[in-house]
Amino acid sequence: MEAVTVRESGSLRIAAIGDLHCPRTSSEGLRELFHDLGSEADVLLLCGDLTDYGKPDEARLLVDQLGHARPVPMLAVLGNHEFECGKQDEIVRILSDGGVTVLDGTAMEILGVGFAGVKGFCGGFGARALQPWGEAALKQFARESVEETVKLESALAKLRTPSKVVLMHYAPILDTVRGEPPEIFAFLGSSRLEEPINRYEVTALFHGHAHNGSPEGRTLGGTPVYNVALPLLYKQFPGRRAMRFVEIPSVAAPVAS
Repeated sequence: MEAVTVRESGSLRIAAIGDLHCPRTSSEGLRELFHDLGSEADVLLLCGDLTDYGKPDEARLLVDQLGHARPVPMLAVLGNHEFECGKQDEIVRILSDGGVTVLDGTAMEILGVGFAGVKGFCGGFGARALQPWGEAALKQFARESVEETVKLESALAKLRTPSKVVLMHYAPILDTVRGEPPEIFAFLGSSRLEEPINRYEVTALFHGHAHNGSPEGRTLGGTPVYNVALPLLYKQFPGRRAMRFVEIPSVAAPVAS
């Protein structure tokens, strides 16, 4: 991975986006999103649903357009759409070969900022969260969100950086899914994912999936949470590059590009 320059302010500027659903977002649209991104950001986070039907050819089309973002380091997590055709492992290989680091219960450090990523899962929020009780199918459904939470905790435990950033696809809090029909809240995320975020004092979290949700909220521990689903960003930033830019404190010394 190529070196990037820490800004003089001692921060790393993150660009985050999810739900590209390539090729639903056209090649021209993707080119506009990623062209000359290095002039605005130090790291690009891709928060799942990068393809529309989880087809390898869709991932290849996306990688071609991500070339316009180089040399910005790119981190990604998968979304539910990447699993539609059962080709998620091949999609990971295509993204990796294209210079994208795919996180799945794993962590890495870029110039003094730690990053951890998981897909996450659904199940609902707070007192309305689905519990692992009853039929085997319901137990397995609830267990999936528990397993994703354990993966996130494991990734965060590996980081020793003062600033920690999490990317996932599903939402960990209710606030950023508000705006969607209440009937589908339980399918948009799980509050189980919030517990390790608070315990490890995560600096910022980015997710997608809730196309009609709210742009930001906070966990009970005060961590800012940003919904970066592309349809929401288009509405939030009309006439601008549809990405969320956030500066994260970094302790790394400046490095020449």
